[in-house]
Amino acid sequence: MILSVNGIEFRYASRTILENVGFTVLRGEFLSILGNNGAGKSTLLKTLNKILLPKKGSILLEGQEVSKLSRLAIALKMAYVAQNYESNRQTVFDAVLLGRKPHIKWEATASDLALVQGILLKTGLGEFALRYLDELSGGELQKVIIARALAQEPEVLLLDEPTSNLDLRNQMEVLKTIRTVAKEKNIAIVAVMHDLNLALRFSDKFLLLQDTKVFVAGGPAVMTAENITQAYGVPVSVEKVRNQMVVIPS
Repeated sequence: MILSVNGIEFRYASRTILENVGFTVLRGEFLSILGNNGAGKSTLLKTLNKILLPKKGSILLEGQEVSKLSRLAIALKMAYVAQNYESNRQTVFDAVLLGRKPHIKWEATASDLALVQGILLKTGLGEFALRYLDELSGGELQKVIIARALAQEPEVLLLDEPTSNLDLRNQMEVLKTIRTVAKEKNIAIVAVMHDLNLALRFSDKFLLLQDTKVFVAGGPAVMTAENITQAYGVPVSVEKVRNQMVVIPS
């Protein structure tokens, strides 16, 4: 087990956002955090790497309490991709190389540069290496930020709506790449997802939040029509199409 979350509670002023939330993630697993808007998904993700500090509970990374780790120690183990990033006058290659910052003592080595080049190729960004970020589309920029997180070589990768700015082809490419790298490098993935069908296609485990709490958590068996209907308040059916489970609103 790489990540263990136990009894997390979080509040903004008097408003409770998360209450008694707990789950575990193993190396190589892809966990999707699901739920309606306002369910606390992004807040939960930010507590995992100390961007936000929970009021109660514990988060253990390889058995160590995250709240007691330094920013550098966390950066060496965890990478975080937010929903939105601003572009600037920086090349794609340099932006992805920034992912190596926690590992670089004096200057980037030949192995750092080779690693970045390999990730650019794997994420379909090879031809963009010398392009500037402010010349990219929103979808292209999102892929760069994900590539930078992969360059960090984390043991846990946190993703907040990683496909929100991507078209269908790029959604599939990015999630396939993330899942492949996770399996190859034994990285745990924790991702906030809105698209239930993408979550079903790529995830190993699911955490559905409702009314500040975990409604249900587990493997594909928990993604039933009944559970989804109750968690989202919208009637759905779950059917198998070409050997893939899909959610269909009724």
